[in-house]
Amino acid sequence: MTRTRGRAAGTLGLVVLLGSYSTLRADVRADEKGHVEFAGMLGKMVNLFGGKAAREGTASSVAVKGDRKATFHDTKGQIVDLSEEKVYEIDLHDKTYTVTTFAELRRRMEEARKKAEEARQQAQAESKATAEKSSQPSGEKPPEYEVDVDIKNTGQRKTINGFDTQETVMTITVRQKGKTLEENGGLVLTSDMWMAPKIAAMKEVVDFDQRYWAKLNGTQIFGASPEQMAAAIAQYPMMKDAIAKMRSENVKIDGTPILSTVTIDGVKSAEQMAAEQKQNHEETKSSTPTSVNSMLGGFAKKMAKKKTESEPSQRTGIMTMTSELVKVTTDVSAGDVSVPVGFKESK
Repeated sequence: MTRTRGRAAGTLGLVVLLGSYSTLRADVRADEKGHVEFAGMLGKMVNLFGGKAAREGTASSVAVKGDRKATFHDTKGQIVDLSEEKVYEIDLHDKTYTVTTFAELRRRMEEARKKAEEARQQAQAESKATAEKSSQPSGEKPPEYEVDVDIKNTGQRKTINGFDTQETVMTITVRQKGKTLEENGGLVLTSDMWMAPKIAAMKEVVDFDQRYWAKLNGTQIFGASPEQMAAAIAQYPMMKDAIAKMRSENVKIDGTPILSTVTIDGVKSAEQMAAEQKQNHEETKSSTPTSVNSMLGGFAKKMAKKKTESEPSQRTGIMTMTSELVKVTTDVSAGDVSVPVGFKESK
């Protein structure tokens, strides 16, 4: 059997970028490229255990037929069966596969969420300024958040993979109710999309993934496992609101994204910025040379440069995602969404 091989990375991005659709089932195959990059400790862990694909991204192919979706790249594959509520992970090199139930995936997601939440709480406790900011007096309700949306068509056009596209930029801001982003911090999601006229077949992929993640009770984006997303949202709870808003707004945008880049940044509050600046000032002051001779040879310039480079930034990167649609066809066979003949289950 001949099949185009790819990975689940790019297609899941279309869940975020296209939103949901309600439609009669049809078959579709899409060739894509995708990459997701986490910042901070989560990013280091993903790069460490995710290998080359996690660091550089993958070219992938996805086929949807009925209640099955198969995604392959050069060495790995995945088949999701919604009726069976199972995920088949396929090793094309060893000709083996493993089976995981949706129930087990939900358990892993909850475990990852709890671990990330514990890590977040510990980090807050170690930082006095953050702890004072985030702690709530007994009986006080947690803060409410507002979501602002700005969508602009830049007027820029270019041809990508044979598709005539135009650029649309969506900016979603999540902030505490009644407070400005600069005053109290928050989260900013920016989606830079190069849109082609709507490709009807692609809504089949979107619809499938929406049904999948609804069954898992999770929030998902391309290239990230359920466990990774659960951990990321535990660390940055506002991400869930931002992604949900982006999905709902994307439904209103006419067209199909061919090339998209989504960045998510955390924004520090004015109080946090002041605390970091004070700490940097104290550290710089304590390391200032007292001897004139010690400043010779350009040492003073180095100190000044170091001080400038260490100035805190109000925005902190959380994650960056890219998704590129290369080709779309509607020719899908039952074999394209099945475990290859001769492969053995590994338990």
